[in-house]
Amino acid sequence: MSDVKKVVLAYSGGLDTSVIVKWLQETYDCEVVTFTADIGQGEEVEPARAKAQALGVKEIYIEDLREEFVRDYVYPMFRANTIYEGEYLLGTSIARPLIAKRLIEIANQTGADAISHGATGKGNDQVRFELGAYALKPGVKVIAPWREWDLNSREKLMAYCQQHDIPVDFTSQKKKSPYSMDANLLHISYEGGNLEDPWTEAEEDMWRWSVSPEAAPDEPTYVKLTYERGDIVAIDGVPMKPHEVLSRLNKLGGDNGIGRLDIVENRYVGMKSRGCYETPGGTIMLRAHRAIESLTLDREEAHLKDELMPKYAEVIYNGYWWSPERRMLQAAIDETQKNVSGVVRMKLYKGNATVAGRKSDASLFDESIATFEDDAGAYDQKDAEGFIKLNALRLRIAAGKGRQQD
Repeated sequence: MSDVKKVVLAYSGGLDTSVIVKWLQETYDCEVVTFTADIGQGEEVEPARAKAQALGVKEIYIEDLREEFVRDYVYPMFRANTIYEGEYLLGTSIARPLIAKRLIEIANQTGADAISHGATGKGNDQVRFELGAYALKPGVKVIAPWREWDLNSREKLMAYCQQHDIPVDFTSQKKKSPYSMDANLLHISYEGGNLEDPWTEAEEDMWRWSVSPEAAPDEPTYVKLTYERGDIVAIDGVPMKPHEVLSRLNKLGGDNGIGRLDIVENRYVGMKSRGCYETPGGTIMLRAHRAIESLTLDREEAHLKDELMPKYAEVIYNGYWWSPERRMLQAAIDETQKNVSGVVRMKLYKGNATVAGRKSDASLFDESIATFEDDAGAYDQKDAEGFIKLNALRLRIAAGKGRQQD
């Protein structure tokens, strides 16, 4: 007899998590609570209610978390100009702490004994979900079916559905993409299928959010982004909520072929994985944020921030959003953003997002000093001689002692 009486499942309404509902009921003889989050995946989440009801689920949570997702997770991450291994904008990684948080909150609210998820035993998501859960509720029991059952193929899952009268949309199954996909407001990812061969180019019809750069308009699109304390608050002068900003930039970026990425990354569990990503809005945000920071951050502040970023990215990628080190890094990053306000003008053209202008009342750029024309004495060029000699002192001493450089 299982000691689990009630479990909260992160439920998408798809084949895998529908099987998990029945498997949990059968294996653990427990009540299942389903939680479905709308974080901008672009698909209707309400149909998950009917599917859960058909499986005998009594407590069903379906929540629109788009605003919280972008405001409390995506925006703080972009203040750090975060990219993992030089390329990946962490679209999947940053969604997991919010889902883990709600799983625990619902478990507490419903008196559940455990939580469950549909992540496999090979990927990063199992780590992210569970690290978040343990950080927020140390004694919680986590059930990861993919690490327990033997339903390790689509054929076995379909057979299980037939055996247990789990309704399956066979029309949808026949049209199913060959890729494993995950989407939210920040990105859509593609893995599996022919992408498992790193030499094989991604098929054009795989991409869903963006046109190819070759097919993008022949005229550029200009967009002005208004920043306050490191966050975009308006587009072309129109105030917007964070999730509205990201939605708008996704549309503008996708229409101009921006945000496609094909990488081989190092998963936390140890293996390499090839994946393709579409992050049109995030690509624009990253370039624009660096542009406004270039005006408003002190040199050493900016350089130290860049040194911290890879660690911050690794912390998020590996699932440690709720850790003390992430909070410490976030506090330092947010401190740098007090003066990061102004406007950036971006030019979107055939796969490229380039900076076409930037301005800020908090700018540290002084034209009177930087000019190549007469600066009227604002900068005494003779001062550079002593500066150079002092900085060369150790090099001159070493060379004088015969320490030649190879």
